[in-house]
Amino acid sequence: MKAIAVVTAGLGLSMIMQSAAPARAAGERGVSSLIAYVRGGDLYVSKGAAETRLTKGGGFARPRWSPDGKQLAYLKAGQLWVMRADGTGQRRLTDRSAAGPSWSPDGKWIAFASLSCTGGPGVYRISSAAGKAQPGVLFPRDCREQPLPEAPSAPAPRVSGQLTERLRTDDAVAWSPDGGRVAFRGGDCESIFDACLSVGTVGSGAEQTVAAYGGGGRQNQGFAVVPSWRADGKKLAWTAYQKGETAADNEPVHLVEYDVAGRTKRTVGGVLDREMAYLDARRAVVTGQVNGGSWVVIVGLDDKTRVPFHAGSQPSVQPTTGK
Repeated sequence: MKAIAVVTAGLGLSMIMQSAAPARAAGERGVSSLIAYVRGGDLYVSKGAAETRLTKGGGFARPRWSPDGKQLAYLKAGQLWVMRADGTGQRRLTDRSAAGPSWSPDGKWIAFASLSCTGGPGVYRISSAAGKAQPGVLFPRDCREQPLPEAPSAPAPRVSGQLTERLRTDDAVAWSPDGGRVAFRGGDCESIFDACLSVGTVGSGAEQTVAAYGGGGRQNQGFAVVPSWRADGKKLAWTAYQKGETAADNEPVHLVEYDVAGRTKRTVGGVLDREMAYLDARRAVVTGQVNGGSWVVIVGLDDKTRVPFHAGSQPSVQPTTGK
């Protein structure tokens, strides 16, 4: 499985500074849902040339639309918050440090990652309703009956440096469209592998390993992070990196699409594409590179088309029920 190269040379500086033209082109390609994304530490939404800035002051990350498209969950200074789609009504759900939120399909719960009773990353759920609620443990299963471990209210220091180092410990989670599963980094598989991605069953707590690196006889290094489900639940995508036993086995940051029924994988998008969110069965929005900068890019999953949308990263697509 090799990543597909993408050539961005020749795009001028004006492409980076002014997003109206590519965003208008994206609108002409049939983008009818609002896309939320991050630029300069603040949250924006757009579905064409115009964009709306929802926050100021920085420190915002990982916006995720509610199933009805009327709210956004997000991280603010490493803690879990929600707000209305227009940026009003901002409220914090918990003062526990959190990573990468994801809504349950009925909109009643939000899953997020935080320190577990094992000392590694765990997955919690908390009510999305107003008021402070105590989070409950989803994974690891053995932590469900244990007292909640003390977790710092402040997030760990932000990792700087190369892209691979910044992504390696991203604990974003993804709740499946049928409500029965959650995809997350780590899990029981970490007792065997150096890094892994799991799909856990909410009811039983059972886990399935869908990607693994190092250990267990695997002669590679890498990671699989930031999972995302297709709306029909038949596909799961994630951001991956692999350093193989030989140079020929190396794969820079890229996107993997996983067929849940067949358990087969393929590379989609281009080199350094990451943080994918599905638009439909044939298209997705990703964080890609345009002339060295991070842009939200609309990609064709089969025809490999690429349309820059707006400068930014961490895209999330508003469900069609929210329009």
